[in-house]
Amino acid sequence: MSLNRRHFIGASAAVSASLAAPRVLGQGRPRVVVIGGGSGGATAARYIAKDSDGAIDVTLIEPQRTYYTCYFSNLYIGGFQDYDDLGHSYARLASDYGINVVHDTATGVDRDAKTVTTASGETFPYDKLVLSPGIDFVDGAVPGWSLAAQDAMPHAYKGGTQAALLKAQIEAMPEGGLYAMVAPPNPYRCPPGPYERVSMVAHLLTQVNPTAKILIVDPKENFSKQALFEEGWQKHYSGMISRIGPDFGGDIVEVNPAEMTVSIDGVVETVDACNVIPAQKAGRIAEIAGVTDGRWAPVEPTAMRSTMDENVHVLGDASQQGDMPKSGFSANSQAKVAAMAIRGELTGSRVFPARYSNTCWSLIATDDGVKVGANYEPTDEKIASTGSFISQTGEDAALRRQTYEESLGWYAGITADMFG
Repeated sequence: MSLNRRHFIGASAAVSASLAAPRVLGQGRPRVVVIGGGSGGATAARYIAKDSDGAIDVTLIEPQRTYYTCYFSNLYIGGFQDYDDLGHSYARLASDYGINVVHDTATGVDRDAKTVTTASGETFPYDKLVLSPGIDFVDGAVPGWSLAAQDAMPHAYKGGTQAALLKAQIEAMPEGGLYAMVAPPNPYRCPPGPYERVSMVAHLLTQVNPTAKILIVDPKENFSKQALFEEGWQKHYSGMISRIGPDFGGDIVEVNPAEMTVSIDGVVETVDACNVIPAQKAGRIAEIAGVTDGRWAPVEPTAMRSTMDENVHVLGDASQQGDMPKSGFSANSQAKVAAMAIRGELTGSRVFPARYSNTCWSLIATDDGVKVGANYEPTDEKIASTGSFISQTGEDAALRRQTYEESLGWYAGITADMFG
C-alpha cells in the first residue's frame, strides 16, 4: 500500500484510540515537560495531551516559534519545495490540545528536584521529562571549521535559514565553479541526507550552472543507498560529481573558510561554495541533564527511557538506542512509544508492547525517488531490526515516481501528526 497523508494519520489515530487513558481525578495533574519541538518532541507532547484527555499537564519548551524541518530541506535546495512550506506553527498544539507551548531555551535540568529552567529564568517542575533536542556538532571535528564559520561554510544540517544560505551561495558560484561537501562520520542525522543533498545540488546546477563540478570529501568507506545514488548520478549528472573517500584522504580534511579552501590529506583545493557537515552528538541539553555517555544518550529499548534516570525519556537523534537510524520518522515512531509508556505510568492506562518503524526517502532527480526502511522491536540489549527493505537499482521510471509521490504523502502525514 502506498503511504499517503490519510494512511499515515489514520494508522496513528487507530493506535491512539485504543490507548486512550482514563481521566485522573483530583486537583493536581501529573506534569510532563518536553524539551524540543521537532519530530520527537512535538509528537510526544501532542500524543500525551491528546490521549490522556487532559489528565496530564503537558509543557513543550521550544525556542523557535516556527519549526522548519531539516528533512525536505534538500528538496528546497533542489527547487522541488518552497522554503515557506518547510515551516510549521505550534498554534494548534496550544489551542486544540491544551499544551503549554513555551518559546524559550531550556538551559538547565535538576533531576533531583525534577525541574527545568529556561534562559528567561522560568522554572518548570515535572513528573516525567522528555528530551528531544536533536543534534549539536562535535567541537573540532573538522579542523578549521566552527560555528563561527557557518555563514562562510554552512552546515545546513539543522532546520532553518542555513539551507537558504547554502542555496544562495551555490546559485552565486561562478560559471564552471566548484561546490564541495565535507560529509560526516557515522553515526549522524539522516544517513542518506548528505547524498540526497549532493543530488539536489547537482539538479540545481544543471539548471543554473551546468559546467560546475561537485566534490564530496567523505571519511566513510561507504554510505547509505550508495549503489542507488551512484547509479542516479551517472544517469542524471554524468561527469559532474566526484567523491574522495578515506582511501584517498577523505578522512584527513581541513578547511579555511576565510580563503575558501579545503585541504585533503595536504592537497589544497580552492572552492566556490562549501557545505561542511561535522561529526554530531546529542543536543546540548541532554549533556546538561547528565544523561549522555559523552556523545549520545543511552536509552532502554522498551520506552526510550534514559538508562541514567527512569523519569527521563530521550527521543530521536539524541538517543543511543540500537539499530534505528537517526531520522524524523524514527523520532516520530519513538515518541509514540514513549508517550504511551508515560501515559501508562501517570494515569494507569494500558501499555502495549513497543513496535517501531522507519523509512527514509531520497530524491535523486525529477520523479526519481528511492527509499530504505525497516521495522524494529525491543530486545534486552537494544532496539533491533526485524526486517528491512530498500529500492533496487534498475527500477523503472513509474516505480521511482511512485516512490517520490509516497514521500510527499509521508511529509504531509508526519507534519500533521506532529502539529495537529
